[in-house]
Amino acid sequence: MSHLRPLAAVLLLILSSAQAAEKPNVLIIMADDCTFNDLPLYGGQNARTPNIDALAAQGLTFNKAYLASAMCQPCRAELFTGRYPLSNGCAWNHSASRSNIESLPQILGRQGYTVGIAGKVHVKPKSTFPFRSVGGFDPSCVRDPTQPHDLSGIERFFASDDAFCLVVALVEPHVPWVMGDASQYPPAAITLPPTIADNPITREAYSRYLAEITYMDGQVGEILSALDDSGKAGETLVLFTSEQGSQFPGNKWTNWNTGVHTALVARWPGHIQAGVRTDALVQYCDVVPTLLDLCGAEPNAQLDGISFASVLTDLADGDRQFVYGMHNNLPEGPPYPIRSITDGEFHLIHNLRPDELYIEKHLMGRKGDGKLNNAYWASWTWDSQQNPATYELVKRYMSRPREQLYHTAKDPYELKNLAGDSSLVERSALLRAALDAWMSQQGDPGIAQDTMESLSAARKGNHRFTPDK
Repeated sequence: MSHLRPLAAVLLLILSSAQAAEKPNVLIIMADDCTFNDLPLYGGQNARTPNIDALAAQGLTFNKAYLASAMCQPCRAELFTGRYPLSNGCAWNHSASRSNIESLPQILGRQGYTVGIAGKVHVKPKSTFPFRSVGGFDPSCVRDPTQPHDLSGIERFFASDDAFCLVVALVEPHVPWVMGDASQYPPAAITLPPTIADNPITREAYSRYLAEITYMDGQVGEILSALDDSGKAGETLVLFTSEQGSQFPGNKWTNWNTGVHTALVARWPGHIQAGVRTDALVQYCDVVPTLLDLCGAEPNAQLDGISFASVLTDLADGDRQFVYGMHNNLPEGPPYPIRSITDGEFHLIHNLRPDELYIEKHLMGRKGDGKLNNAYWASWTWDSQQNPATYELVKRYMSRPREQLYHTAKDPYELKNLAGDSSLVERSALLRAALDAWMSQQGDPGIAQDTMESLSAARKGNHRFTPDK
């Protein structure tokens, strides 16, 4: 029987090689401040995005993908760590994650991956996020204009002999909206979403925003072409996501659907069916455990996320019942803590300080030189005296009830608050209990968390509240 041992060893080697070959490279392409349903893929009526549309035709589109916090830094920290905001520590914009946790570079590094990032990073500390820096894309989202991009850095990264995970974090369509050809979107011809007030100043701004979406789509096409040229597209899982909503009122910095709902498209030739959609619930913290699952690693009990690998490869329904959201308003304006939960059909939002006005300084305020950050917000307040519809949008944004319940599946812009509807008592109670349980598990004190004391501590790495792990 000894002659079988070499055969068994050969078979084991072949099996191990086959499994290693199945481990995908990973390319994550992120837009910046792009409201998901401004994309044609999700019903957008204006922007033209041929490259994103083509990617979706080659892969799987998630109808119900979310992030926990509709701000750049917290959502990126969630994506890169597999943990919710309080769990990773970055629960405010312009703060920091805990120094004792790990992110993609360490987690996938143990699986043999080289992990890099090109473009906007916006997470810290470096010890928690030790990405390899890859050049060629502007890291500043507020530069006017955005620096020209160069594909040579990512081309070299793709050429590595190691398995790779590369994040290309683009800076469009984040304000200022100065890139792309706005003449392709005449303001008078635009169809505005119902949550955006209709006046000439807003239409002009929305035209420039749409031009940046198309510019961003062009970058997506160039990045995917570089991957094709590397010869590794067939063995690479590509994820495209739009991050949180745009800077128009009611999107970014809010827990409405147009804030926390994100675009997510996945392509992996031979493993993910082409041109299909799924209603499986997923959110950003699920990406890291999914990647671990796909490369055959043991589950990491420290992560908050739930693998959706079976959704990718088998179109399973997924294992997530709820997705969760939180907002701490500091340092973007006065404290205004919000918590939310959705089951993919109904969305419950708790405004923990309904006695206060909601104010976001970047959207509503002036710069140090006295210039308006966004002329369209001032135009809304001016027009609200004469235009009842505009007044209602200003009121909706600044004055919110304690509880909001939306049938998002039928009301995607969440214009009709169903809180108090007698026919939805049980549904509300279920969502409320699940949200309370999540806050308790995360060590979330609610109002006490959105304070300067908590923010200052977090910036110094001395986070005051810890999850119940």
